[in-house]
Amino acid sequence: MAKNLLIVESPAKAKTINKYLGKDFHVLASYGHVRDLVPKEGAVDTERDFAMNYEVIDRNEKHVDAIAKAAKQADSLYLATDLDREGEAISWHIAEILKQRGLLEGRALHRVVFSEITPKAIKEAVAHPRALSMDLVNAQQARRALDYLVGFNLSPVLWRKVQRGLSAGRVQSPALRMIAEREEEIEAFKAREYWTIDADCAHPDMAFKARLLKLRGKKFEQFDLTNETDALAARSALEKSAQGRLVVANIESKERKRRPSPPFTTSTLQQEAARKLGFTTSRTMKIAQGLYEGVALGDEGVVGLITYMRTDAVSLSADAIHELREVIGRDYGPRALPEHPHFYRNKSKNAQEAHEAIRPTSALHRPKDIAHFLNDEQRKLYELIWKRALASQMQHATLNTVSVDLDAGGDSMFRASGTTVIDPGFLAVYEEGRDQKNAEDEDEGRKLPKMTIGEAVPLAAINADQHFTEPPPRYSEASLVKALEEYGIGRPSTYASIIQVLLNREYVILDARRFKPTDVGRAVAKFLAGHFAKYVDYDFTAKLEDELDAVSRGEEDWVPLLEKFWKPFKAQVDDKNETVDRSEATGARELGTDPKSGKPVQVRLGRYGPFAQIGTKDDEDKPTFASLRNGQSMHTITLEEALELFKLPRTLGKADDGEDITVGVGRFGPFVKHGAVYASLKPEDDPYTIELERALQLMREKAEAIANRVIQDFGNGIQVLNGRYGPYITDGEKNARIPKDKEPRELTEAECVELLAAAPNRPKRGGGRFGKSKATKTAKAEPARKAAAPKKAVKKAAAKKAAKKAAKKTAAKKRSAAS
Repeated sequence: MAKNLLIVESPAKAKTINKYLGKDFHVLASYGHVRDLVPKEGAVDTERDFAMNYEVIDRNEKHVDAIAKAAKQADSLYLATDLDREGEAISWHIAEILKQRGLLEGRALHRVVFSEITPKAIKEAVAHPRALSMDLVNAQQARRALDYLVGFNLSPVLWRKVQRGLSAGRVQSPALRMIAEREEEIEAFKAREYWTIDADCAHPDMAFKARLLKLRGKKFEQFDLTNETDALAARSALEKSAQGRLVVANIESKERKRRPSPPFTTSTLQQEAARKLGFTTSRTMKIAQGLYEGVALGDEGVVGLITYMRTDAVSLSADAIHELREVIGRDYGPRALPEHPHFYRNKSKNAQEAHEAIRPTSALHRPKDIAHFLNDEQRKLYELIWKRALASQMQHATLNTVSVDLDAGGDSMFRASGTTVIDPGFLAVYEEGRDQKNAEDEDEGRKLPKMTIGEAVPLAAINADQHFTEPPPRYSEASLVKALEEYGIGRPSTYASIIQVLLNREYVILDARRFKPTDVGRAVAKFLAGHFAKYVDYDFTAKLEDELDAVSRGEEDWVPLLEKFWKPFKAQVDDKNETVDRSEATGARELGTDPKSGKPVQVRLGRYGPFAQIGTKDDEDKPTFASLRNGQSMHTITLEEALELFKLPRTLGKADDGEDITVGVGRFGPFVKHGAVYASLKPEDDPYTIELERALQLMREKAEAIANRVIQDFGNGIQVLNGRYGPYITDGEKNARIPKDKEPRELTEAECVELLAAAPNRPKRGGGRFGKSKATKTAKAEPARKAAAPKKAVKKAAAKKAAKKAAKKTAAKKRSAAS
């Protein structure tokens, strides 16, 4: 056994590093986190300085045991988990587990960090270890405690006041508020009409467009043309004063420099990958993780292609800059190489200077040279990272912008602008994407013909175009990450998980790659903003992040930070539990009055989603309910649309047997019904417009499916059935798979009995976080089990007898065939 044990987080990383360090080291993976808070109340003891009760995560117990076993035989232990706070905490948890098991006595414990998986970086890190940083560990513990205290105390309030099963997160809730508030802005937006005027210039060398700059001595913006009459009048006046031509009044030429963007941080990588590659944030991080841990490059073996991908630093090491400049000079020539390297300052005050931006571990690994070793997604993301890093060290781009003022007479003026690239510099390699283009972007790449002052340019036409102002756009993944970073909500490593949690909880959906809050999401956001405003406030959340950063730098203690948060938060939770009315929390909206009954119509959020209601619980007759249709929102539905919902269930006609065929909407969606048989509507069917013929077709398909479900029935409870995942055997209590080499229709009764006997028992349902204890369930089930025992015994005996009989028949057939 090797005398040194080194522990990393992932098995892929472990294999690569093992090759670099040789036989003196044994490298094992922790497979991520090894311990977490026990999932029950009191895991963070608020009465004892927020003492945290941890337990080993079930799925990683075998990996922890393997680490402990290897540690017994090692002289030195090296903790080489990731270099962020989370990685520091994982190392600390491993050390604590080994300490509890008495495995640290007499053994040296080292913490090593590296930002790239290359032989040089790994060997250097091992040669210069450090001690565990308790400042980083405590910052991570404080973050985990805060998330736990918010989740375990705020979520039950949502269950009682809004809807069962909901949850609230310390960082996700402000992000949800951001998305919900944008939706409210869009709904409240009133489009405003406005008109623009431009000229089509028919210059002999090149046609071009010019926009109106000045009208009758005033800036065009001051006229605020908001209707067709005024716009056409302005156009007519311009046509009259111009008399078919525009005269060049002024020419301005301005040279400007555009500097390259710094290399990627986590957030800028996520934004660019979303804009340019269409990757989700979680997809980007998964692909980047693989590139960081290493890819097999033929004879080179497994090579880590990029540096650590969770960072808010923009700095580069001296070695990296030297290599990037070497590649620039070789591949793009001396003109593309600036005299001095570019250095970038970190915007985040907590960005650690020892960390680097995301860059290729070697600029010599050009994307085109290693493309055949990568899958399509890896190739695209690596190329993005490589180009951005290379461009960051290249010469600035030199652009020339020409603006030409064209006199239209009557003290009116048009302006045409165009920008040309004199020297592309870094633009030859990479240009940063943008969420929205501005006027300067539109001018870029547009060329103008050469003109001189006093020259008359023929006028082809003057155009007056109608426009309408547009509401602010919904957030995309790129713009949401950018907003979270600007507000200081979360940290680079959390953006992907914030978005994933919101999607998984169905608080938001992606509509045309933009975030749209669901009714549940809006109800949660409104409830939290109304009753826990401080805790979803952007500034408060950002300030809390800054305080966690201060803990990580050793400038603040984590226990007072938690005390300051906990006491007012708990008091507010207790107060809202008592004072908030549920109807208010579910966002009930009064829409108006039902013209038939005269009763009020409202929409609210229920157990299974949003629904409309006619009447109230205080009425003599019970209120009537109808679920909202797909695409409808309780926040925008009108009275007329709500009343339409109550047209269901409706009778379509009669079947051949004289029974009614009806259509309705139930808990599991729209359906047609014939007697006691239900058939679900297909996605293309609308319950409000479906006709009798289509409904009968769906009922026939359902009857055919039921008929085809039974492949064989042996008459003693044993059946061969068609199931959701294919054919299977059942006796009502156990299910058995059918071997691939067996035809379901040709199975004998004896074969079915044999397969059922070998099949595992069905797992018992129930339990879980809020389930009853196993002992309680067993005690309650005991009387029923005893009562059922005689029946089971009879059934078992019958099945045994049937199996023997079937075996005899099979043997007789074989003898007959042999003779």
